[in-house]
Amino acid sequence: MPDDQQTMSTPPRIRSATINRDTNETKIALSLNLDGGDLSSDPSNGTSSSQAHASQSSKSQQISVDTGIGFLDHMLHALAKHAGWSVHIRTRGDLHIDDHHTAEDTCIALGQAFKSALSTTAGLARFGYAYCPLDEALSRAVVDLSNRPFSVVELGLRREKIGDLSWGGGDDACGLYTRGERSSSGGKCV
Repeated sequence: MPDDQQTMSTPPRIRSATINRDTNETKIALSLNLDGGDLSSDPSNGTSSSQAHASQSSKSQQISVDTGIGFLDHMLHALAKHAGWSVHIRTRGDLHIDDHHTAEDTCIALGQAFKSALSTTAGLARFGYAYCPLDEALSRAVVDLSNRPFSVVELGLRREKIGDLSWGGGDDACGLYTRGERSSSGGKCV
């Protein structure tokens, strides 16, 4: 085949990131692959996530979430599963005081990892939305890859805690994720 007829294929870009975030209140090790599959690096430095109750492993996904906050683990696991991500999150925070810093820093780190893994928004639709019918609710989520972080979440919750997550921490978590990701988002139970 002549050189001018040969096509060069570019290997697909691996959309993944590893974040290690250490603050006075938390220590976070996080790996994310937006396309699922194998996690090329394990940030846990050999520490086991066998106690992570929000974990699963298949040919298409590896998910392990261990923040020490059960409901946050559950929600981050559900996000990864339905998004098709592979993710490893291990957070150790000052839960003996409260859940605020742990939830806050975990969500900021996940947003930063998403932004880093995505690398560019070229070729992506800027706006997206989804509706999700749950047992007794219909929820709507919208996102704008605007590079201007802002979040409005209106879930109409009347409880201060969901499981062991203070809802102030949960409501903040959505905004903190968008701050790390640099997007705008909104969520509402309709």
